[in-house]
Amino acid sequence: MTKNKKKNFRKKLFIKNRLVILNEDTFEEIFSFKLTLMNVFVTFTLGGIFLILVTTFIIAFTPLREFIPGYSSTELKRNATKLAIKSDSLETALKQNEAYIKGIQKVLKGELEYSKFNKDSILAESVEDASDLNMKASDAEIKLREDVAETEKEPKTKSQDKKKSDKK
Repeated sequence: MTKNKKKNFRKKLFIKNRLVILNEDTFEEIFSFKLTLMNVFVTFTLGGIFLILVTTFIIAFTPLREFIPGYSSTELKRNATKLAIKSDSLETALKQNEAYIKGIQKVLKGELEYSKFNKDSILAESVEDASDLNMKASDAEIKLREDVAETEKEPKTKSQDKKKSDKK
């Protein structure tokens, strides 16, 4: 019984029907289409997918995306980037000024002679302090480097042996 229902449904999908649009007063045929249920289903499905894609692209590539929660405006991003750069440069200038003020305090307290006090040398010291990075390799890193060096040497010796055997 289910097979008959499936066959009937399949037949109904492909039966040709005519859609006719008539003028009500004159019964004149304006236009007509030959359709099947499958054609109607495919047309509406493709139309829905097209509508969803168009809506998605309009929202994604126009300023409308700013109205969706979670998306920020491009102007806001640009301003945030500029402010981050400004704050970084102000931070370095502040460190340099603090180092200069500490140098002046040392001169005023008598810990440093005025003849040895130079703004350039103090600013150079503050730059050195800012770049206080640990550039020494750890034991694990040294071991990894040795392992990599050994693995790089092994294929070279094997490929050289192959070349020698090919030449003979």
